[in-house]
Amino acid sequence: MQRRKIGRTGLEVTELGFGAAPIGNLYRAITDEQSEATVDAAWEGGIRYFDTAPHYGLGLAEQRLGAALQKRPRDGYVLSTKVGRLLVSSGESDHDQEGFDLESDLTRVRDYSAAGVRRSLDESRQRLGLDRIDIALVHDPDDHLRQAATESIPALCELRDAGEIGAVGVGMNYVQPLLELATHDYPAGVGIDVILVAGRWTLLDRTARPLLDACADRGISVIAAAPFNSGLLAGAEPPADGRFNYEPATPEVMAKAREFAAVARAAGTELPHAAMRFPLRHPAVAAALAGMQTPAEVAANVACADDLPESAWQRIEAVEPALG
Repeated sequence: MQRRKIGRTGLEVTELGFGAAPIGNLYRAITDEQSEATVDAAWEGGIRYFDTAPHYGLGLAEQRLGAALQKRPRDGYVLSTKVGRLLVSSGESDHDQEGFDLESDLTRVRDYSAAGVRRSLDESRQRLGLDRIDIALVHDPDDHLRQAATESIPALCELRDAGEIGAVGVGMNYVQPLLELATHDYPAGVGIDVILVAGRWTLLDRTARPLLDACADRGISVIAAAPFNSGLLAGAEPPADGRFNYEPATPEVMAKAREFAAVARAAGTELPHAAMRFPLRHPAVAAALAGMQTPAEVAANVACADDLPESAWQRIEAVEPALG
């Protein structure tokens, strides 16, 4: 599997990345055994970039991913996790209310302070069972942009300069705040290496183009997450009850997804392959990041790792997106 460089760092990630939210029991519970089998399948398929976060399953995704990677050479892969949500005991167990199927006494507390960033990374290393995190991403600082710019990112840059992490970044679903942080006038020695944007640079939604262009100008790499737009583009034909950006797809979006499916078939490929490879067409993008919960999902995604012929792209890219 091909690799691409992260910004001006020495890190290189595979073009397909493994998103660990699903092994944190996203939407439905799975066993530790299934989680390990899924990570093992990703490794065997050539994936060497793995992304997780404390938010995913209240630490469960970090624990499971770290356990599965323990048997792998540490220099053989790149791992990213996130800061901004600390996990704190509430004193009594309850079912998670943020999309993960599990019970826990832990609750998420937003903390984008410099001290919170350092504490978050220390606790992530403990859950992962690893001594090093390669990429640290400030997670969803939607309502905390100033603190992210003046505290979180400078604190991470200090850790990067000290060799404790390899790269500094931000991960969000929204383009404008990411653009603000990417173009912020940071002090000397402070700067972002990578941006993770979810669901906004896909076949259907290309609203992140200004962000990607700005990142390309500044030498910032982009991780394009959620290339299937909540699963709408994950099958050869969009499902009738398909969702787009976590909501039921509108008739207009559904019609556009079906148009892409038809054009992909006419071009000699299938919709998921085009959806997985499309983000990598922009020079700023280092990897497409997809969540995976089963070995079968891994196999389907790995099958989309090779690029399409330029003749196919000419036909596919002639179709206008739903957004952007």
